[in-house]
Amino acid sequence: MLGAFSLASLWVPGGPAVAAPAPPDATAAPPAAEAQSLAFTQRYRALGHGGIVRAANSSITCRTPVAPTTVSCPAARAGLAVANDGFDMFYTDIDKDPNTYNSSSAEVRLPSGARVSYARLYWGGNLRVGEQKPPKDNGRVLIAEAGGQYKEVLADTLVGHRVARGADAFQASADVTRLVRSSGAGAYTVAQVNVAMGHSAAGAWGGWTLMVAYEKESEPLRHLAIWDGFGPLGPDDDQALRVGDLPFPTGATGRVGLVAYNGDRGRTGDSLTVSDGRGRAVALGNSANPRDDVLNSTIAEYDGAASPRTPSYPNTLGYDSDVLDLREGLRRGGDRLDFRLASRRDAAWAGALFVAVDAKR
Repeated sequence: MLGAFSLASLWVPGGPAVAAPAPPDATAAPPAAEAQSLAFTQRYRALGHGGIVRAANSSITCRTPVAPTTVSCPAARAGLAVANDGFDMFYTDIDKDPNTYNSSSAEVRLPSGARVSYARLYWGGNLRVGEQKPPKDNGRVLIAEAGGQYKEVLADTLVGHRVARGADAFQASADVTRLVRSSGAGAYTVAQVNVAMGHSAAGAWGGWTLMVAYEKESEPLRHLAIWDGFGPLGPDDDQALRVGDLPFPTGATGRVGLVAYNGDRGRTGDSLTVSDGRGRAVALGNSANPRDDVLNSTIAEYDGAASPRTPSYPNTLGYDSDVLDLREGLRRGGDRLDFRLASRRDAAWAGALFVAVDAKR
């Protein structure tokens, strides 16, 4: 297996949910150390009745076009196939709080009666654009539930941080299970993601994703899993992930969620494929994510519908947090799934992935 997305998964089927322990008090935790790349490792896994949902949004958007780009910023936000390197970029800031310079919100949609079993917040971006952001703030963000006040969240694991390909890229994450379990469904606002504004050939990009695993007895029995890491994608950097010990029946249903950075809309050559280990790999996609341009600056659901968020720009200009339907890769049944994320033309970065697949009884 290749690159930072590599994983040989070890797990005992039928065992209890497994997750990293929650920090006792994030505000008292020391700053997380950084590494240039992080191999994708399993963060959470369970076999049970339930699923995984996610909320996500970008933290920066366009302000004005930079020559030779002639597309206006409103047209770019609305979905035209343009990239972040064609614009002077500025922060999204919805909270009217003078103490924050970026903020955006998105809804966690949980089924009625569901119980949150695990929640993790991911955030990241580019620190070097028209300005250079200091990396000391990479591992810190603010989060607020609907109607609540901001709470400081500090990364509780290694922060991925690497200077390469004209960018100064990072991703951090933290366990926020206690907050989401007590607050439940609704809009969450995330602020102060350490992202640089301005213009450069690498472009400005950044955002956040909140992944939430839940239990609900009336839902099908499913394999639920979350992985994360940090690594580059490009012509020589395919990233692969094998999910073993995953018995699923013929005709199973399932979904995969992906977080990635700096994918450009309209620049084909990037894909997420899945194989059951016996047949050819299937490229995944939907109405919002073409199979040959899956890293296309979108935040969309498995059916291609837009995720509820504020602001809700169709083109996020360099941030992808998408959910894709897995049924094409599950038709024959099996006991493993092999994922491969490729970006032949974009200089992109892989950050996190989740899977929810029907379990074989």
